[in-house]
Amino acid sequence: MRRRSFLLAGATAALAGPALAQSGGGGQGDSAGFSSRAPNPHLSLEDAVAFAKQIENDLAARQARLALVFRTGRPRSALPEGISYTHGAFWAYVPITTAAGEQVRGYAVYNEYSGDGVSLPRTNSYLHQDFPLDFVRASAVDDVAVIIPSPEMQRRILHLMASPTYAQLHVASYSLVANPLNARHQNCNEFMLDVIGAAAWETTDYDQIKANLRRHFRPTRVRANLFERVLGPIADERLRMDDQSGRIVTATYESMAAFMQESGLGQESYILQRAIAPAG
Repeated sequence: MRRRSFLLAGATAALAGPALAQSGGGGQGDSAGFSSRAPNPHLSLEDAVAFAKQIENDLAARQARLALVFRTGRPRSALPEGISYTHGAFWAYVPITTAAGEQVRGYAVYNEYSGDGVSLPRTNSYLHQDFPLDFVRASAVDDVAVIIPSPEMQRRILHLMASPTYAQLHVASYSLVANPLNARHQNCNEFMLDVIGAAAWETTDYDQIKANLRRHFRPTRVRANLFERVLGPIADERLRMDDQSGRIVTATYESMAAFMQESGLGQESYILQRAIAPAG
């Protein structure tokens, strides 16, 4: 891969690579804690453009054709204990058609989002492709987390994303803290984990993927007191608990990074801090 990335804010969604269903606006809901955007954007447009470019350049320098990138849409002080990032998505290096009709290669972002409550119920989700700037604009902090799969896993995941299996692994019933060992609901991180499982075990059998995850994946425990458990679904209908059993568990950057490293599926994982230009 050439060590070059493109600012994609003006690019169209026409890809000569993985094509996903698109519905409504991007960024309607982050997994595992609770609203995709802070009330006021944390980053100015200028800073978001620079950070998006920084992430793209970092991935390109590592020759990543595919990566899992995680952000948080809320300040960390507003997140449950054990949760550092609220939304993850695949960043894929693919051919892109710009608004001017030019074919370039750059990173496109492949998400699962919850509905906006108007065009789609908030308890349902959809697959949506957007771009690095869209992803970064919703961040409430100055860092992202990154998992780069092994070269073979990158190849397998990209192949799967270009097939009907990718959409078939999507479960429309949405929960913010979906249990990744249960097939009832899904959030963005669990969707990515299911795609990783399909690629790792080379199967399209969803029941088999879940059975394998129950044997090999250790989810993150979300610590919540009884008050939060009882009143959570009232405060936000997306916070559903009927797929949990006793303790609340979900898929996070930390548990997914550990799983991929221990299973030999990951090349590296790390936190990327936003570079801040010196004043003056």
